[in-house]
Amino acid sequence: MTTFTQCAPETVQAQPVVELVLALGSNYQADKYLLLARQRLAALGEVRLSTAFQNPDFTATLEQPKPDYTNQCVHLALTTPVSLQQLQQTFRTLEGDCNRCRQTKPNQVRRVTMDIDILMVKLANIENSLSKNSISKSMSDWIVMADRYPFKAHEEAGVRELPVSID
Repeated sequence: MTTFTQCAPETVQAQPVVELVLALGSNYQADKYLLLARQRLAALGEVRLSTAFQNPDFTATLEQPKPDYTNQCVHLALTTPVSLQQLQQTFRTLEGDCNRCRQTKPNQVRRVTMDIDILMVKLANIENSLSKNSISKSMSDWIVMADRYPFKAHEEAGVRELPVSID
């Protein structure tokens, strides 16, 4: 995966995305919220799933234990191309629909019902008068979001397990 193009999300915000790889995570009622997220994602296109992995919270300490996370990677082939910016908003809304609460009090254990991170995107290859210099012409098919790379171990395992051609 080190050969993939890495790109800051803000540089491709307006670009139409046709496929993406997501990382889902939950440390509270994971079965319930992962199911809801997968159902909502399926409404956007074809969904393929990795195994769901249970992982300890890497920020936990002996003094401040935290619940384990259940993580899963998702390949989503969109029915209709959507800009990265619109997708980010859609996923933030979906997190809210899963009762995600971003505010916590100091020393309070953070319950994360649903966290959705975009790991990789494949942009639409749209031909138009501007396409000579378009980002999709100058990059490989898959673009790794630079703010998410290097992937965490469970993300790397999930991406490698997905039944899609990403190498």
